Amino acid sequence: MTGDDGQFSFANVAPGPFHLTISSAGFATQASSGILRSGETYTVPQFALALATSLTEVRVLPTRNEVAEDQIKVQEKQRVLGVVPNFYVSYDHNAVSLTSKQKFELAWKTTVDPVSFGVTGVIAGIQQAQNDFSGYGQGAEGYAKRYGASYADFVAGTYIGGAILPSILKQDPRYFYKGTGSKRSRVLYAIATSVICKGDNGHWQANYSGILGGLAAGGISNLYYPAKNRDGAELTFENALIGIGETAGVNLLQEFVIRKLTRNVPSQGPASP
Repeated sequence: MTGDDGQFSFANVAPGPFHLTISSAGFATQASSGILRSGETYTVPQFALALATSLTEVRVLPTRNEVAEDQIKVQEKQRVLGVVPNFYVSYDHNAVSLTSKQKFELAWKTTVDPVSFGVTGVIAGIQQAQNDFSGYGQGAEGYAKRYGASYADFVAGTYIGGAILPSILKQDPRYFYKGTGSKRSRVLYAIATSVICKGDNGHWQANYSGILGGLAAGGISNLYYPAKNRDGAELTFENALIGIGETAGVNLLQEFVIRKLTRNVPSQGPASP
Protein backbone atom coordinates (compact mmCIF):
# COMPACT_ATOMS: atom_id res chain seq x y z
CA MET A 1 0.00 0.00 0.00
CA THR A 2 1.18 3.53 -0.67
CA GLY A 3 0.56 6.74 1.21
CA ASP A 4 -1.39 9.68 -0.12
CA ASP A 5 1.77 10.97 -1.78
CA GLY A 6 2.58 7.61 -3.38
CA GLN A 7 5.34 6.64 -0.96
CA PHE A 8 5.72 3.02 0.12
CA SER A 9 8.17 0.90 2.08
CA PHE A 10 9.03 -2.72 2.79
CA ALA A 11 10.33 -3.83 6.19
CA ASN A 12 12.35 -6.92 7.10
CA VAL A 13 13.65 -7.43 3.59
CA ALA A 14 16.46 -9.99 3.51
CA PRO A 15 19.83 -8.68 2.28
CA GLY A 16 20.82 -9.51 -1.30
CA PRO A 17 19.65 -8.81 -4.83
CA PHE A 18 16.12 -7.57 -5.37
CA HIS A 19 13.87 -6.75 -8.31
CA LEU A 20 10.93 -4.42 -7.85
CA THR A 21 8.10 -4.20 -10.41
CA ILE A 22 5.29 -1.64 -10.38
CA SER A 23 2.33 -2.04 -12.71
CA SER A 24 -1.16 -0.65 -13.06
CA ALA A 25 -3.87 -1.16 -15.64
CA GLY A 26 -3.48 1.28 -18.52
CA PHE A 27 0.11 2.21 -17.64
CA ALA A 28 3.49 0.96 -18.77
CA THR A 29 5.17 -1.36 -16.27
CA GLN A 30 8.19 0.07 -14.41
CA ALA A 31 10.97 -1.96 -12.77
CA SER A 32 14.00 -1.38 -10.58
CA SER A 33 16.75 -3.78 -9.49
CA GLY A 34 19.54 -3.51 -6.94
CA ILE A 35 21.41 -5.15 -4.08
CA LEU A 36 20.36 -4.57 -0.47
CA ARG A 37 23.20 -4.86 2.06
CA SER A 38 22.77 -5.92 5.66
CA GLY A 39 21.49 -3.03 7.85
CA GLU A 40 21.05 -0.77 4.80
CA THR A 41 18.02 1.38 4.06
CA TYR A 42 17.63 1.50 0.32
CA THR A 43 15.76 4.38 -1.31
CA VAL A 44 14.27 3.45 -4.62
CA PRO A 45 14.35 6.19 -7.30
CA GLN A 46 11.03 7.89 -7.91
CA PHE A 47 8.73 6.17 -10.35
CA ALA A 48 6.48 8.01 -12.80
CA LEU A 49 4.11 5.64 -14.55
CA ALA A 50 3.59 6.54 -18.20
CA LEU A 51 0.46 5.70 -20.18
CA ALA A 52 0.86 2.37 -21.95
CA THR A 53 1.49 2.54 -25.68
CA SER A 54 -1.44 0.95 -27.50
CA LEU A 55 -1.00 -0.54 -30.94
CA THR A 56 -4.03 -0.55 -33.19
CA GLU A 57 -3.87 -2.56 -36.39
CA VAL A 58 -6.35 -1.58 -39.06
CA ARG A 59 -6.69 -3.78 -42.13
CA VAL A 60 -8.52 -2.35 -45.09
CA LEU A 61 -9.57 -5.15 -47.43
CA PRO A 62 -11.14 -4.54 -50.85
CA THR A 63 -14.62 -5.92 -51.52
CA ARG A 64 -15.13 -8.86 -53.87
CA ASN A 65 -16.55 -6.46 -56.47
CA GLU A 66 -13.43 -4.30 -56.29
CA VAL A 67 -11.18 -7.34 -56.66
CA ALA A 68 -13.19 -8.53 -59.66
CA GLU A 69 -13.00 -5.05 -61.22
CA ASP A 70 -9.22 -5.10 -60.91
CA GLN A 71 -9.15 -8.54 -62.52
CA ILE A 72 -11.25 -7.30 -65.45
CA LYS A 73 -8.86 -4.39 -66.01
CA VAL A 74 -6.01 -6.88 -66.19
CA GLN A 75 -7.93 -9.12 -68.61
CA GLU A 76 -8.71 -6.16 -70.86
CA LYS A 77 -4.96 -5.71 -71.40
CA GLN A 78 -4.51 -9.29 -72.59
CA ARG A 79 -3.92 -9.35 -76.34
CA VAL A 80 -2.51 -12.11 -78.50
CA LEU A 81 0.65 -10.77 -80.15
CA GLY A 82 -0.26 -7.48 -78.53
CA VAL A 83 -3.20 -7.03 -80.94
CA VAL A 84 -6.03 -9.57 -80.80
CA PRO A 85 -8.24 -9.31 -77.68
CA ASN A 86 -8.00 -12.23 -75.26
CA PHE A 87 -10.37 -10.80 -72.66
CA TYR A 88 -12.41 -13.91 -71.80
CA VAL A 89 -9.50 -15.84 -70.27
CA SER A 90 -8.54 -15.69 -66.61
CA TYR A 91 -4.99 -16.77 -65.82
CA ASP A 92 -5.91 -16.71 -62.13
CA HIS A 93 -7.60 -20.08 -61.68
CA ASN A 94 -9.24 -18.89 -58.45
CA ALA A 95 -10.38 -15.49 -59.69
CA VAL A 96 -13.31 -13.82 -57.96
CA SER A 97 -16.67 -14.25 -59.73
CA LEU A 98 -18.02 -11.32 -61.74
CA THR A 99 -21.12 -9.28 -61.03
CA SER A 100 -23.77 -8.91 -63.73
CA LYS A 101 -22.54 -5.38 -64.41
CA GLN A 102 -18.99 -6.64 -64.90
CA LYS A 103 -20.15 -9.41 -67.26
CA PHE A 104 -21.86 -6.80 -69.44
CA GLU A 105 -18.79 -4.57 -69.19
CA LEU A 106 -16.59 -7.36 -70.50
CA ALA A 107 -19.03 -8.07 -73.35
CA TRP A 108 -19.14 -4.37 -74.26
CA LYS A 109 -15.36 -4.01 -74.31
CA THR A 110 -15.10 -7.10 -76.52
CA THR A 111 -17.73 -6.09 -79.09
CA VAL A 112 -16.52 -2.50 -79.52
CA ASP A 113 -12.83 -3.33 -79.71
CA PRO A 114 -11.36 -2.08 -83.03
CA VAL A 115 -9.89 -5.52 -83.73
CA SER A 116 -13.37 -7.04 -83.50
CA PHE A 117 -14.57 -4.70 -86.25
CA GLY A 118 -11.54 -5.61 -88.36
CA VAL A 119 -12.00 -9.36 -87.94
CA THR A 120 -15.67 -9.01 -88.85
CA GLY A 121 -14.65 -7.19 -92.02
CA VAL A 122 -12.32 -10.02 -92.99
CA ILE A 123 -15.04 -12.62 -92.37
CA ALA A 124 -17.50 -10.65 -94.48
CA GLY A 125 -14.92 -10.39 -97.26
CA ILE A 126 -14.33 -14.14 -97.27
CA GLN A 127 -18.08 -14.78 -97.32
CA GLN A 128 -18.49 -12.45 -100.29
CA ALA A 129 -15.59 -14.03 -102.16
CA GLN A 130 -17.16 -17.47 -101.66
CA ASN A 131 -20.64 -16.04 -102.37
CA ASP A 132 -21.88 -17.33 -99.03
CA PHE A 133 -25.44 -16.17 -98.27
CA SER A 134 -25.97 -15.47 -101.94
CA GLY A 135 -29.26 -13.79 -101.14
CA TYR A 136 -27.27 -10.71 -100.14
CA GLY A 137 -25.91 -10.31 -103.65
CA GLN A 138 -22.53 -8.84 -104.56
CA GLY A 139 -20.98 -5.40 -104.68
CA ALA A 140 -20.75 -2.87 -101.87
CA GLU A 141 -24.34 -3.48 -100.79
CA GLY A 142 -23.80 -7.23 -100.54
CA TYR A 143 -20.62 -6.74 -98.54
CA ALA A 144 -22.35 -4.28 -96.17
CA LYS A 145 -25.16 -6.79 -95.55
CA ARG A 146 -22.70 -9.60 -94.88
CA TYR A 147 -20.70 -7.35 -92.59
CA GLY A 148 -23.83 -6.34 -90.65
CA ALA A 149 -24.98 -9.95 -90.33
CA SER A 150 -21.54 -11.17 -89.19
CA TYR A 151 -21.25 -8.41 -86.63
CA ALA A 152 -24.80 -9.06 -85.43
CA ASP A 153 -23.90 -12.75 -84.95
CA PHE A 154 -20.82 -11.74 -82.97
CA VAL A 155 -22.67 -9.26 -80.76
CA ALA A 156 -25.62 -11.61 -80.14
CA GLY A 157 -23.35 -14.52 -79.26
CA THR A 158 -21.16 -12.41 -76.99
CA TYR A 159 -23.98 -10.73 -75.10
CA ILE A 160 -26.33 -13.71 -74.82
CA GLY A 161 -23.68 -16.32 -74.02
CA GLY A 162 -21.27 -14.00 -72.20
CA ALA A 163 -23.47 -11.58 -70.27
CA ILE A 164 -27.26 -12.09 -70.32
CA LEU A 165 -27.50 -15.83 -69.61
CA PRO A 166 -24.46 -15.88 -67.27
CA SER A 167 -26.14 -13.11 -65.26
CA ILE A 168 -29.47 -14.95 -65.12
CA LEU A 169 -27.96 -18.39 -64.46
CA LYS A 170 -25.14 -17.04 -62.24
CA GLN A 171 -22.35 -18.56 -64.31
CA ASP A 172 -18.90 -17.28 -65.20
CA PRO A 173 -18.36 -16.93 -68.98
CA ARG A 174 -14.53 -16.97 -68.80
CA TYR A 175 -12.09 -19.76 -69.56
CA PHE A 176 -9.92 -20.44 -66.51
CA TYR A 177 -6.44 -21.36 -67.65
CA LYS A 178 -5.15 -24.46 -65.90
CA GLY A 179 -1.48 -24.48 -66.85
CA THR A 180 -0.46 -27.19 -64.36
CA GLY A 181 -0.62 -30.97 -64.20
CA SER A 182 0.08 -33.55 -66.88
CA LYS A 183 -0.52 -32.82 -70.54
CA ARG A 184 -3.34 -35.37 -70.55
CA SER A 185 -5.11 -33.70 -67.62
CA ARG A 186 -4.84 -30.32 -69.31
CA VAL A 187 -6.23 -31.69 -72.58
CA LEU A 188 -9.19 -33.27 -70.78
CA TYR A 189 -9.75 -30.06 -68.82
CA ALA A 190 -9.75 -27.90 -71.96
CA ILE A 191 -12.21 -30.21 -73.73
CA ALA A 192 -14.47 -30.52 -70.69
CA THR A 193 -14.74 -26.76 -70.25
CA SER A 194 -16.54 -26.54 -73.58
CA VAL A 195 -19.59 -27.98 -71.83
CA ILE A 196 -18.96 -27.08 -68.18
CA CYS A 197 -18.14 -23.79 -66.52
CA LYS A 198 -17.65 -22.23 -63.13
CA GLY A 199 -20.71 -20.94 -61.36
CA ASP A 200 -20.60 -17.67 -59.48
CA ASN A 201 -20.49 -19.84 -56.35
CA GLY A 202 -17.13 -21.27 -57.49
CA HIS A 203 -18.50 -24.74 -58.26
CA TRP A 204 -18.29 -26.39 -61.68
CA GLN A 205 -21.57 -26.99 -63.48
CA ALA A 206 -23.04 -27.57 -66.93
CA ASN A 207 -22.37 -24.60 -69.21
CA TYR A 208 -26.00 -23.76 -69.91
CA SER A 209 -25.04 -20.17 -70.73
CA GLY A 210 -22.69 -21.09 -73.56
CA ILE A 211 -24.85 -23.88 -75.01
CA LEU A 212 -28.16 -22.02 -74.84
CA GLY A 213 -26.43 -18.84 -75.94
CA GLY A 214 -25.26 -20.52 -79.14
CA LEU A 215 -28.76 -21.80 -79.86
CA ALA A 216 -30.35 -18.43 -79.12
CA ALA A 217 -27.88 -16.53 -81.31
CA GLY A 218 -28.50 -19.00 -84.14
CA GLY A 219 -32.24 -18.57 -83.81
CA ILE A 220 -31.99 -14.78 -83.82
CA SER A 221 -29.84 -14.85 -86.96
CA ASN A 222 -32.86 -16.19 -88.88
CA LEU A 223 -34.38 -12.74 -88.52
CA TYR A 224 -31.81 -11.02 -90.74
CA TYR A 225 -30.28 -13.67 -93.01
CA PRO A 226 -31.77 -14.11 -96.52
CA ALA A 227 -34.80 -16.37 -96.48
CA LYS A 228 -33.14 -19.03 -98.63
CA ASN A 229 -30.09 -19.08 -96.36
CA ARG A 230 -31.88 -19.31 -93.04
CA ASP A 231 -31.13 -22.28 -90.84
CA GLY A 232 -33.89 -24.64 -89.86
CA ALA A 233 -34.20 -25.89 -86.30
CA GLU A 234 -32.23 -29.04 -87.11
CA LEU A 235 -29.37 -27.10 -88.65
CA THR A 236 -29.38 -24.67 -85.73
CA PHE A 237 -28.82 -27.56 -83.32
CA GLU A 238 -26.14 -29.00 -85.59
CA ASN A 239 -24.39 -25.63 -85.60
CA ALA A 240 -24.64 -25.52 -81.80
CA LEU A 241 -22.82 -28.87 -81.61
CA ILE A 242 -20.21 -27.59 -84.05
CA GLY A 243 -19.87 -24.52 -81.83
CA ILE A 244 -19.14 -26.73 -78.83
CA GLY A 245 -16.42 -28.47 -80.82
CA GLU A 246 -14.96 -25.13 -81.86
CA THR A 247 -14.96 -24.00 -78.24
CA ALA A 248 -13.06 -27.14 -77.23
CA GLY A 249 -10.51 -26.44 -79.96
CA VAL A 250 -10.07 -22.83 -78.86
CA ASN A 251 -9.69 -23.98 -75.25
CA LEU A 252 -6.91 -26.35 -76.28
CA LEU A 253 -5.16 -23.46 -78.00
CA GLN A 254 -5.66 -21.35 -74.89
CA GLU A 255 -4.13 -24.04 -72.71
CA PHE A 256 -1.06 -24.80 -74.83
CA VAL A 257 -0.42 -21.99 -77.31
CA ILE A 258 -2.19 -18.68 -76.84
CA ARG A 259 -0.82 -17.92 -73.38
CA LYS A 260 2.70 -17.91 -74.82
CA LEU A 261 1.58 -15.34 -77.41
CA THR A 262 -0.44 -13.15 -75.06
CA ARG A 263 1.08 -10.03 -73.61
CA ASN A 264 0.36 -8.54 -70.16
CA VAL A 265 -0.40 -11.96 -68.68
CA PRO A 266 -0.59 -11.76 -64.86
CA SER A 267 0.92 -14.31 -62.52
CA GLN A 268 -1.21 -17.43 -62.36
CA GLY A 269 -2.84 -18.38 -59.07
CA PRO A 270 -2.72 -22.01 -57.93
CA ALA A 271 -5.12 -24.22 -59.82
CA SER A 272 -7.93 -25.96 -58.02
CA PRO A 273 -7.63 -29.76 -57.84
